[in-house]
Amino acid sequence: MKILLICSAGMSTSILVDKMKKAAEDKGISAEINAVAESELQNHLDGLDVVLIGPQVRYLEKSIKEKVEPLGIQCEVIDQIAYGMMKGDQVLEQAIKLADKK
Repeated sequence: MKILLICSAGMSTSILVDKMKKAAEDKGISAEINAVAESELQNHLDGLDVVLIGPQVRYLEKSIKEKVEPLGIQCEVIDQIAYGMMKGDQVLEQAIKLADKK
């Protein structure tokens, strides 16, 4: 599974990525998880399953969905509470459920 998180600068999201990677490892799930700024999205579309958008940039949801959904990539805003509390396991579960919609 290939998951991409979209944020503004990437600082807090990179912490969440580390926690998600740990959660995936603990569950025995093979996942490639990265975070980039929205301006970098076009460079990271190959093989993506899920795009998760940081709550702080939720205003970008419509434009991101317009770019990724025609490619069969699922997209959603990260649960704000899970993001705020840096619950990597919960955000990973959100990504898995979203990927299952494919």
